[in-house]
Amino acid sequence: MAIDEMWLQSSILKKRLTNEIFYVNLEYEDKITIRLRSEICEWLGCQLTGEKSEATVVLSVNSKLDDNLEVYEVKENEIIGASSVGLLYGFYAYLRLKLSGANLSEKSAPAQSLRMINHWDQVDGTIERGYAGESIFFGRFGSNDNTDTGSFAVKDIGTDIFRNDFTRLKMYARFLASIGINAISLNNVNVRGLGTSLIVSPYIEKVGEIAKLFATFGLKTFLAINWAAPKLIGELKTSDPLDEKVCAWWQQTIDHIYEVIPDFGGFVVKADSEGEPGPYQYGRNHANGANMLAKAFEKYNGLVIWRTFVYNSQTDWRNRKNDRAKASYENFMPLDGDFSDNVILQIKFGPIDFGVREPLMPLFGALKKTNQIMEFQITAEYLGHQIDLNYALPQWLEMIHFDNYGQPKDTISANSPVATHSGFVAIGNVGMDENWCGNKLAQANFYGFGCMCWNNDLSAAEILQEWLALTFPEVKAEVQKEIYELLIDSNQTYELYNAPLAVGSMMVPHYHYGPSINGYEYDRWGAYHFSDRNGLGIDRTTATGTGFASLYAPEVAKVFEDKSKTPDEILLFFHYVEYGHLLHNGKTLIQTIYDQHFEGFERVKSYIKSWKSLKGQVDEATYDNVADRLERQLENARNWRDQVNTYFYRMSGIPDDKGREIYR
Repeated sequence: MAIDEMWLQSSILKKRLTNEIFYVNLEYEDKITIRLRSEICEWLGCQLTGEKSEATVVLSVNSKLDDNLEVYEVKENEIIGASSVGLLYGFYAYLRLKLSGANLSEKSAPAQSLRMINHWDQVDGTIERGYAGESIFFGRFGSNDNTDTGSFAVKDIGTDIFRNDFTRLKMYARFLASIGINAISLNNVNVRGLGTSLIVSPYIEKVGEIAKLFATFGLKTFLAINWAAPKLIGELKTSDPLDEKVCAWWQQTIDHIYEVIPDFGGFVVKADSEGEPGPYQYGRNHANGANMLAKAFEKYNGLVIWRTFVYNSQTDWRNRKNDRAKASYENFMPLDGDFSDNVILQIKFGPIDFGVREPLMPLFGALKKTNQIMEFQITAEYLGHQIDLNYALPQWLEMIHFDNYGQPKDTISANSPVATHSGFVAIGNVGMDENWCGNKLAQANFYGFGCMCWNNDLSAAEILQEWLALTFPEVKAEVQKEIYELLIDSNQTYELYNAPLAVGSMMVPHYHYGPSINGYEYDRWGAYHFSDRNGLGIDRTTATGTGFASLYAPEVAKVFEDKSKTPDEILLFFHYVEYGHLLHNGKTLIQTIYDQHFEGFERVKSYIKSWKSLKGQVDEATYDNVADRLERQLENARNWRDQVNTYFYRMSGIPDDKGREIYR
């Protein structure tokens, strides 16, 4: 079966472009314009003329278009870029407008400077939190085993660790460029086994081949590193960032990388988190660690992207003041202004870990003197594993528009000393599955992330409608509308049958799919709900709890401090609440729990009915793929409904007002 072309279906595009003749008007060529010519001639099979007078579409670069080199303008018969990469983005915008039937009139500039995808791919072909098959970069050719095996140890696969499927990599680079992504990190931030050696020969040379391809699509290539690399592969006795031999080893390593990959982007670093090594083990702080690497990158304009996902992994449920939600703030807020100009802090949008419902991480708006990017997770680790329908854009957009000393979509850039060293990054969701994402409809999140990076003011509805128009260009309007209705509230549906009102992690430990009410309740990872016979929730107020609420801007903290003002959907994240407490929705907490879990299950039943009505209206592969996953989602929703409702009935002894069946 042919590999899915997602929202860039060449067969449809060829039909739409039958009568077009392209002319590329350039003063000079570079690797990106050469790629552009190839896209026109080889990928689309369109006519490219050497005579401007023969052309119906003229492509050109005009540096006066805008100071931002990524800007493009599309007109009826013309595509203009402020640079070659702007022209490439303009070309894909032209194709999007052609496919969707929109007017060929658009001038556009990216809202965020850095628009990045992080892969969690491992060198044996598995993907940590991968739900769409094996890695497109690594692993045995022809192998596509299930990747979320429950063990993230890297196996020795006894062969070349690279998959070497450059046809697929070219397709992937095209997808990324078509939604404006300009940076990519290839490997898992938990760098293990041979992954540690990707930064040295002979592996860096193969990375160089991939980077060379990606560069023709305007993509900078990054690698994640293991902080202990000087000890593990450099034969040193320490990885102390202030040790001269360690500094020299990193400088030598980075120098060699740039000999191989002259436009290398830099490193992504996860340190001192979840058992990973870092500068803390040498009595150093994260600024010491990041700045040491930054100095080695300085002459190359390379970047150090340092993840703030750092917390004490020995969190103790016995200590109610010990709060994992505060960890990133407490570790990095005191260092604001201490980082080099080519260091960027990568900060998760929420304070815990991409949960079904979390408040905004308070570092956004609070940090004033540090480059920063907001991190999202396209791969559905906590949102249904790309089995359950979950269009995440409503949740993401809510985060970037939340006002904590201003909206993050604006403050990220404004508070970064180097504005171009700021933006959005997401953990990718693709693999070797034929449709790339496991669930065909999960492609909407991949596409949507790129749209959100480029234009922060788009709505979730607008992005979804555009994706549908591109992905299902030849189905009836009523079919597109039916799929739209399935997806637009699917994030809310998943939230309804999941852990109630943002209380936290009630899922199966490690795998994070399916309910386990007390799975993390006495665990070191610090994701607790503190349920008892009277109520549940975490007290994060300043008055009586952990004090997390006080980390926000005063006007925001004032809301979160007050149980009566905190919105229902985030209530249990900030407060312990008794079962009989009356919420803003006019119902008690316990009745809200029952109602939401029954409603969530019924919604999934309605999804199955709606999808069955589309049999024969969408292609067979898509129909079967989604139908299978909806049946699995229904079982997941049933398990959540029954286990959560039963647990809280047993805890509270309060029956459902509506007399529905709760297993006792």
